[in-house]
Amino acid sequence: MPKTRLEAFSDGVLAIIITIMVLELRVPQGESFDALRPLLPVFSSYVLSFAYIGIYWNNHHYMMHVAKHVGGGVLWANLHLLFWLSLLPFVTGWMGENNFAPLPTALYGVVLLMAGAAYWILARTIIAGDGTDSLLAKAIGKDFKGTVSVVLYGLVIPLSFLDQRIPQSVYILVALMWLVPDKRIERVLPSSQ
Repeated sequence: MPKTRLEAFSDGVLAIIITIMVLELRVPQGESFDALRPLLPVFSSYVLSFAYIGIYWNNHHYMMHVAKHVGGGVLWANLHLLFWLSLLPFVTGWMGENNFAPLPTALYGVVLLMAGAAYWILARTIIAGDGTDSLLAKAIGKDFKGTVSVVLYGLVIPLSFLDQRIPQSVYILVALMWLVPDKRIERVLPSSQ
């Protein structure tokens, strides 16, 4: 299968996920800034999730750019990633509508944890097909950033029940860590690409 089909499908799914999230934003009753105040938690959770979807889209693009082969394993690993990302609208809305209550905040972390793990699986599946000397393998190396992200998600999920500000801060921190496009892949690309 040409990798462009996988990219196009993934781009479409991610666009639908963002569309579903924005459709969950309700128009306030009233025309003053005070009418917007009750929507701040919902809007804040939307902004965070939009950033995460953008981060995954950006890094997925780079990963597919250097991938050589797309076989059945890569297709299933990609669907696994898209499954977890498709749950973001649900947990985003639940967390925002309930003012970052413990259980929705923890479940948001579970979805981020599973999406991070699925991304790791996708990268390893591509490397298994392309070889340990592939551009992707050279680019991500031991994948310190990816490992730190998943570990942080796992650590803060139980902390959601003690103080929601801790996981919220970590979710923002991890997003900021990934917000700048991952230059590791750019560094291994030949200059002609």
